[in-house]
Amino acid sequence: MNRLPVLLAILMLLFAAAAARTASAQSEALHIAPGQPAAQTSAPPQAADSLTLQDAEKIALQNHPRVQAAGYLATAAQARVGEAKSAYYPLVFGSVTGAYSENTSRIGAGALNNPTVFDRFAYGLTISQLVTDFGRTHELVKSSKYAAQSAQANVTLSRADVLLAVDQAFYGVLRAQAVLQVAQETVKARQLVSDQITTLEKNKLKSGLDVSFANVDLSQAQLLQIQAQNDLDASLADLSAALGYSEQHAFTLADPLPGNPQPPQADFPSVLQTAIQNRPELIGQRFELQSEQSYAKAERDLWFPTLSAIGTAGLIPFRQENLISPRYAAGGFNLNIPIFNGHLFGSLRSEAEARASAQQQFVRDLQNRIVRDVRTAWLNANSAFQRLSVTEQFLAQARQAYDLAQARYKLGLSSIIELSQAQLNQTQAEIVEAGAKYDYQVQTSVLNYQMGVLH
Repeated sequence: MNRLPVLLAILMLLFAAAAARTASAQSEALHIAPGQPAAQTSAPPQAADSLTLQDAEKIALQNHPRVQAAGYLATAAQARVGEAKSAYYPLVFGSVTGAYSENTSRIGAGALNNPTVFDRFAYGLTISQLVTDFGRTHELVKSSKYAAQSAQANVTLSRADVLLAVDQAFYGVLRAQAVLQVAQETVKARQLVSDQITTLEKNKLKSGLDVSFANVDLSQAQLLQIQAQNDLDASLADLSAALGYSEQHAFTLADPLPGNPQPPQADFPSVLQTAIQNRPELIGQRFELQSEQSYAKAERDLWFPTLSAIGTAGLIPFRQENLISPRYAAGGFNLNIPIFNGHLFGSLRSEAEARASAQQQFVRDLQNRIVRDVRTAWLNANSAFQRLSVTEQFLAQARQAYDLAQARYKLGLSSIIELSQAQLNQTQAEIVEAGAKYDYQVQTSVLNYQMGVLH
């Protein structure tokens, strides 16, 4: 009996069964039961955007809601200038009137006069123009202009706040990246030391105590790496928020640090003078003070008379016979002289003057705080600059001490404790040196902010 056809048939059956199982598995994988969500495939990791400090500041100024809100408030304050100026222009309005009276009725109640009401339909135009209110409108316009300038100063302040937050977050990310790199290199170095000592212990050349100390140092380095990675993620979240994003974005930052950082300005009086002249919040408070003073003068001018002119003209195409002319026109003036209003004007003036006096004290308080903040920022910037050279020296000495401790340990002239302490000192020195240059840039940005110097 020829077995070849039988073997071919069995192979074909096995192949068909395998194909059926594969198709069934694919069908089950694609099938979604009612009410169950489809399995989401993991999205590829988002590509990190390359970002310079200048690009970050530009994005923040265009995107941050605080800057946009300040711009809208400044626009609203500018619109109030037009509102105050509207009193200078004539008031024009049209009227259409229709009336029906029963037997030429007269209005007898509700007023001292009793005019006759005629059947009529009329339309006309009325123009009213303020002639003078003896300076009240002028002071109201000045007050609104100063308020608009104060709102514009708040826009500058919002921009400065956002730029400072971007600088701090940007350098914070760079600092976290530098610390993470130090942590990663520390883990590698201590892993190598741990492996070497473990090998020597197996060959009875080192004790188990040395292995324990090496493993403790390795664990410390691993904990440092975990914390450094968490700090980096938090710094990226801060940077995304500073740029005005609601979600965290991935960035590849370009290090903007110069080769030789320049020290802060040595002449503190000139630094303080620059701050007093340029700080946007102080400028805004000064404009606010002028606005309050002008408004107090406007409230004082409420006691002055108001002179206005008025004219009206129109047609009466449908009327009773009592109304002879189909046209009407009239003009005149009105002089209002305040005499007594229950002490309202005096109370309004007292309130406005008190607010102006309070605003003057606010300006004094703000200037005092600016002097303190500028001095503190200047001292911090100088201290951070001085730490640059000290941290470099600290790192060089720590590395030299570690090299000597490692050589002594290999020769058996010292214990593992000396080597562990040298490793710890080197790691601390690397972290301090990695952060010192970015800390100085942050303090420089803070000093520029306190001086009112925008980028």
